[in-house]
Amino acid sequence: MILITGSNGQLGTELRHLLDEKRITYVATDATEMDITDKNAVDIIFKKVTPSVVYHCAAYTAVDKAEDEGKEMNALINEIGTKNVAEAAESVDATMYYISTDYVFDGTNQDLYQVTDSANPKNEYGRAKHVGEQLVESICSKYYIIRTSWVFGEYGNNFVYTMRRLSESYPKLTVVNDQVGRPTWTRTLAEFLLHLENVKPKYGVYHLSNDNSCSWYEFALEILKDSDVEVSPVTSEQYPQKAYRPKHSIMDLSKAKATGFNILTWQEALASFISDISK
Repeated sequence: MILITGSNGQLGTELRHLLDEKRITYVATDATEMDITDKNAVDIIFKKVTPSVVYHCAAYTAVDKAEDEGKEMNALINEIGTKNVAEAAESVDATMYYISTDYVFDGTNQDLYQVTDSANPKNEYGRAKHVGEQLVESICSKYYIIRTSWVFGEYGNNFVYTMRRLSESYPKLTVVNDQVGRPTWTRTLAEFLLHLENVKPKYGVYHLSNDNSCSWYEFALEILKDSDVEVSPVTSEQYPQKAYRPKHSIMDLSKAKATGFNILTWQEALASFISDISK
């Protein structure tokens, strides 16, 4: 049996829809069904469901809030919550899937980040997610850690929706051009999670995003290419944010590709996504 945490989030919802399409049964939990920060609540659900696979999609993702007002919640969900789920998964001999982030890196590497590169998070969100990685590695016998980046999809707030919404109100937009990475469609990520379970490659850390890379400015240009909005580039200094953002966080995808998984370019993924939401 498959157990999903954070099943109403951006990735969790995408994963549920994909499993429904494939007629694969699962148990979906969100904070109301299972508070992952409550070890006893987690243990009760795991004993009842006894899953063989756990897709741990629950996370605190408010990156800027995690620097101050959300710092405690960030640690509680991404560290303590992950520890509780990992321990429960190990107790029933389940395979643990943990979704991590490119923010575990500091963004100073000009080459592709390898799965073996040392983490050096520079914001609280990245720090907590890295602690989560370490907990999963130390607790679970069977686990996959999937680092992803710049996630967008149908079911939640994300950069694509933000750009499209702003374009309806403003004739000109400014977007940072000195942060470079790889966008990730939730559909691609969900398909990779199921692919890993099907082919069962070696346990460990994998990087998964859509192929090719871009700046946020280039991403915005592609999102709005069919609109009349003028998009102008600015530097990170001109658009200050509370949390540090890696300037260069392009992760190497070769390990994921070596499993036989076909990865769309981010341009192809974006076109498919926009087509889907435009129907």
